[in-house]
Amino acid sequence: MLPFRVARTRLCVTPQSLLPRTYFSTKRRPSSSTLKKVAVGCAITVPALWYLIHARMVLDDAPYLQDPPTDHWDVEPSPYKDQVTSILSQGSYVAPVQNVPGVVRYDGAQVASNNPCEDYFIHGKFPSPWNDGNQWMAWGLFDGHGGGHTAELLKEKLLPFVRHSLNQVERSPDGRMVPEELIQHAIMKGFQNLDNSIIETALSTSQSERLLQEKVKRLTPAFSGSCALLSLYDPSAKTLHVACTGDSRAVLGSLGTDGKWEATPLSVDQTGFNEEEAARIHDEHPGENVVVQGRVLGFGTSRAFGDSQLKWPLDFQQEVYQRFYGPSWNGAIQTPPYVTAKPVVTSTKIDPESPSFLIMATDGLWDMLSSQQAVDLVGKWLEPDAPENRTDPEPTYEPFDFGPLWKGMEWKFVDGRTTAQDDNVAVHLVRNSLGGNHHEMLAGRLALSPPFSRHARDDVTVQVVFFHRNGHRNKYQSSD
Repeated sequence: MLPFRVARTRLCVTPQSLLPRTYFSTKRRPSSSTLKKVAVGCAITVPALWYLIHARMVLDDAPYLQDPPTDHWDVEPSPYKDQVTSILSQGSYVAPVQNVPGVVRYDGAQVASNNPCEDYFIHGKFPSPWNDGNQWMAWGLFDGHGGGHTAELLKEKLLPFVRHSLNQVERSPDGRMVPEELIQHAIMKGFQNLDNSIIETALSTSQSERLLQEKVKRLTPAFSGSCALLSLYDPSAKTLHVACTGDSRAVLGSLGTDGKWEATPLSVDQTGFNEEEAARIHDEHPGENVVVQGRVLGFGTSRAFGDSQLKWPLDFQQEVYQRFYGPSWNGAIQTPPYVTAKPVVTSTKIDPESPSFLIMATDGLWDMLSSQQAVDLVGKWLEPDAPENRTDPEPTYEPFDFGPLWKGMEWKFVDGRTTAQDDNVAVHLVRNSLGGNHHEMLAGRLALSPPFSRHARDDVTVQVVFFHRNGHRNKYQSSD
């Protein structure tokens, strides 16, 4: 290649300089057509030469690989205390509520173990189904398994399906409150309609003329599965409706006359460990060994959205596996369906004169603490002194690894590790469930990345709703 200095000199040319000297003799001059051809050639050749030379020297974007500064490798430091708080708070939010009577505020937090996280959630207001000008509130958790595809779909579609079902309920002409039984039935119908749509869409999609990539996208929500926990608050009736499919859990904390917080379950975990659920499945499939060690044919929940392996006909399962790389066929499956998305719905009156709160969480939290322990933790968080002003002495622990958790040391929450240092009560619950004031246990669990993190923690999603201001810290009261 020519030196750059020479190349630049040759690029500074005119049409005349590219012609032989004889063309400029007085006896012979170039014709106009010849000059035009030369000019066009220059117009093409000069930029091309410039690009080949200049772009290669100036626009080269290939990175330089740096030599390591030492002859050994190291990793980034493990989470320190401020970094632990940052990790726990990364997916958190606080929402004061001004114009829904009875609701003061709600907090939320999410800490992932899977990548991407298989938990999804919703929260917010929507118009009353009765078109009375009031606003209802909704909070929802969707704990996916076998991937997050089903849970992601529920995030977008479950509340609209339930609202559509509620809108079909007719109020009495005298304007009386709609009976709770009708509301519960409508919520159940919304859940089941969505799951039927997921399963039936897959059946019709396989035989359609759609492109392969479109079929796969429409089939995927049926390949994986998800639990669903949806709470709806009607401020006019002062009623909280909770619908549960799976093993996420809702608990109501109420202040008793003795000044202690009482835990009232608003849902029941639907797994093979639930005797009523196990009996129901055995009655539906007599002679089959369906529930073993708390699992339904290897699945953790007895009710769920998706999970097509437990619902599709056997011949269709084999077809989907061969044509679309769907879930592999389980030889123990004989007479599907085994699970349902039909929720159990409870309706609870909220006393506006007494402080109470709702805790909703995926099983990643409940694996670590009981319902009463969670309520007690929120109660401690509500004590008059704010977290940032607390001066609890920091305990000293011996150097720690996970070995003792296999040898008698409690790996779940214990009261002695309780700490209160977070402004967000959902973050407070997650922190205490994973180690509390035992920093090395907490930081060690958070330092593990997927897939190994599943040995130490699950995806955790928590929402806490405060229904009454009395007994809550003044700084978090609404302004009305």
